[in-house]
Amino acid sequence: MIPAGAKVFIIDDDPAFCASLVRFLRSVGFEAESFGSAREFLQNATAEGPACALVDLKMPDVDGLELQDALERSARKLPVVFITGAGEITDSVKAMRAGAVDFLTKPVDEHELLDAVERGLLEDTRKREERRRRADAKARLARLTPRETQVCHLVAQGLLNKQVAAQLGLSEPTVKAHRQQVMFKLQVDSVAALVRLVDLAGPDAPPSPVRN
Repeated sequence: MIPAGAKVFIIDDDPAFCASLVRFLRSVGFEAESFGSAREFLQNATAEGPACALVDLKMPDVDGLELQDALERSARKLPVVFITGAGEITDSVKAMRAGAVDFLTKPVDEHELLDAVERGLLEDTRKREERRRRADAKARLARLTPRETQVCHLVAQGLLNKQVAAQLGLSEPTVKAHRQQVMFKLQVDSVAALVRLVDLAGPDAPPSPVRN
């Protein structure tokens, strides 16, 4: 199944191979675009929906493994499927350890190619949803005041109201009021849901406790 708005990028310095892949992928329903170098791809490629990259391993200037590393360090971590006619076992091991979807050799089997592309697009769909949920969690946590943030993180660590009060130098009723505001602003109805939200947002440190 092709995800809505899916796009496949081909990065290879062989124009004839790129043209052939683009024709094939379009013939089976994919949107496809090719680039003759990694630099051209990094400077010009855009995708609104799920996408994956079919990358030649051996390219001049920036090779496939370097492109994979650049994508991993970017905000848009596209899944990579390597296609090469000059690959070695050590290269495929490096690629797979770095998270490549697959490592195919030329001439490419069409069924293997489509399977790898579909897995890449599904992986990108999943990662996009994770990023969306993480961004939503961060946005919700950003609604809290500094004091509410402190209470939130301590509650998420499993501390009771009286323990939070002792750590922050507050009264229990004050902590209880802050806790109620935290639950309301974060739109959660249990400590378990609060913990999941904090974990999803990531390891950003809360502000240092400020005693009254």
